[in-house]
Amino acid sequence: MTPGPPAMDGKTLRARIAAHLARPLAADADGTAGGRWGAAAATGLIPAAVLVPILLGPRPGVLLTKRTAHLNQHPGQVSFPGGRIDPIDPSPEAAALREAREEIGLRPEAVELLGRMEPYATGTGYGIVPVLGLLADGLEGVRLHASTEEVAAMFVLPLALLLDPSAPRRQTLLWRGQMREFWVWPHPEHYIWGATAAILVRLASVLRGE
Repeated sequence: MTPGPPAMDGKTLRARIAAHLARPLAADADGTAGGRWGAAAATGLIPAAVLVPILLGPRPGVLLTKRTAHLNQHPGQVSFPGGRIDPIDPSPEAAALREAREEIGLRPEAVELLGRMEPYATGTGYGIVPVLGLLADGLEGVRLHASTEEVAAMFVLPLALLLDPSAPRRQTLLWRGQMREFWVWPHPEHYIWGATAAILVRLASVLRGE
């Protein structure tokens, strides 16, 4: 029987993220055709930010949401809390925390900000800044209230699955007349793909120290 990924504590997690942040930004480290990483400053992209909530504690993992089916942008898709960076937001971190509070009721003071990963350019014209946030005790003592207008479900992708390099798969799909290749993460209830899946692949690589 092959052993699973080792458990990760807060010290190791912070150290690996810090080591990643100290390196030069990669241009396209996930192998996605078209150079989607490091492109958020490109002309014409809508600036956006997402909070990537990393949970330790009793149920370590990453907190994800499923968007409601009636939204104009990415309806029904699995995503991180987040959205456009508004003029009132002084930084991507502020935007990500604001959106997380609006969407799932996560208080900013409950989140330890760890830094940003490289921006990711979506096929729909957004330049997303993934902001890494740690909840060292997991969801213990944190009261979440999902917005019924925006969030259909909240769930946790286990950290052991995230750290398993064999878990994500590449799939292809004909989209807007072109074959598109993208990452998909296994889950019994939710289809995790697109920008969310690509950010998770990058995060997994960071946490494994690659």
